[in-house]
Amino acid sequence: MTNAPRPRRRIDTTVPHSARIWNYWTGGKDYYEVDRIAGDRYIENYPPMRLFPPESRAWLRRAVTFLTRNEGARQFLDLGAGLPTSNNTHEIAQRIAPECRVVYVDHDPLVITHVEALLTSTEEGATAYIEEDMEKTDLVLQGAGKTLDLSKPVAVVISDVLGHIVDWDEARGLVRRLMDRLPSGSWLAMSHSTAADEKHREVQEEYNRSGAIPYIFREPSQTVQLFDGLELIDPPGYTSWPRWMPDADTGTATDRAGWGGVARKP
Repeated sequence: MTNAPRPRRRIDTTVPHSARIWNYWTGGKDYYEVDRIAGDRYIENYPPMRLFPPESRAWLRRAVTFLTRNEGARQFLDLGAGLPTSNNTHEIAQRIAPECRVVYVDHDPLVITHVEALLTSTEEGATAYIEEDMEKTDLVLQGAGKTLDLSKPVAVVISDVLGHIVDWDEARGLVRRLMDRLPSGSWLAMSHSTAADEKHREVQEEYNRSGAIPYIFREPSQTVQLFDGLELIDPPGYTSWPRWMPDADTGTATDRAGWGGVARKP
């Protein structure tokens, strides 16, 4: 399922793109030379960055696994889906519970060209894609309601994309509007990057000036406010990626750079 067809926006291959750079860093093939150059430059200036993308994905894997296995979540709304890679939300959830239903939301023209990879599903479950700006929550929920039963709990997944919303009040408002509309027992799984150190911040600011879509680092003391009104699963609470329910495959490099948490709506 997708929403009504729209004219496709042209993909600009002359400017680096965060989703394509992320794809390059995680061993994918969906990037252009401009993205490789930007990605290499970032890592040359800040070598620890090469460790952060796989640890962010590992946090997502553990969070979706926890929601499916421990919390009984069977419906997922994944905002800012990004380019398909291994261990997408529907793959993680449906391996545990094949009946899971997953809706992805993104309006990036590059993601749209690869949307078929997000629409695979078990026979028992379902996956769908909504081509929409995640900030337009009314339209997002209207589209999601074609696949999900919004009268029952939904797990909202927002994995490291809110930094692309420059205005903090807008980012916070997006989360609040979504969670207010969903029933009691729903969940929010959210992660957000912060600067690991001053050098990391400097390199990110240089990247933001390159013409690419900027990403704004925010301190955990600020981003934890996105869980206001919800009940954080504690332990582990809101903490750095490797400290959130680590398993045998959890790395330890991002103790500062990325934070995540899962909360339940009372």
